[in-house]
Amino acid sequence: MNRPKRTSSRYVPFVGGWLLAFPLLLALGSNAMAAEKGMEILKGACAGCHHLTGSSPQTLQELWNRKGPDLFYAGNKYKADWLADWLQNPVRIRPAGMYYGNHIKPGEKGDQADAATLSPHPALAADEAKAAASALSALKEKSDLIRPGEYQSGTISLSMGEMVFNKFRGCLACHQIEPDYGGISGPEVYTAAKRLQEDYLISFMRNPQAWDPKTWMPNKHLTDSDLQKLVHYLRALSREEAK
Repeated sequence: MNRPKRTSSRYVPFVGGWLLAFPLLLALGSNAMAAEKGMEILKGACAGCHHLTGSSPQTLQELWNRKGPDLFYAGNKYKADWLADWLQNPVRIRPAGMYYGNHIKPGEKGDQADAATLSPHPALAADEAKAAASALSALKEKSDLIRPGEYQSGTISLSMGEMVFNKFRGCLACHQIEPDYGGISGPEVYTAAKRLQEDYLISFMRNPQAWDPKTWMPNKHLTDSDLQKLVHYLRALSREEAK
């Protein structure tokens, strides 16, 4: 009597494991291809103005000549979703460019940005922007400066936050908290919480020179409490700006 052939059950978990792992392997491969494409885009379209590797400016002359922010720690600094959106529709973050001394003119109420001297940031197509954002998110130098989870979610009123930001710490002299209100030598901060990771914000405000040795952002020797309050305030500003 012929018996039907039996399939050994020991192969079932093996085959099932491959079936379960296949989507993950496919996703990993897809992400790797996107990152590779993104790095090609960064090298071709971004490296002329941004440092993708290396160190931050070590002299004032290098600082003045810098055309765009360093990106070799972008993965520790920016939020990936914001990067992909912004690269498709770039909006100026620094009213007077990277070095404001090259892009200001006298105005009725003091120095104002000279738009005629500023170049627009090129926009990328949606697929290019996503690939570039993926590549940027993988650039994580200076990770030792980040304390993951240091920011503790909380709230602060806009009035109290502005008091800490402006009256107590003098940040309004360099940063705008709404369009055309505040200083122009630094980046605006009313969208800061949309674009910057909270743990990075705390680390950078604690010691700006650890991230960028020649930055003119002063070390205010902020307390841990002040750091948390300022990030609460920046998050509140971003929510207000979105209304």
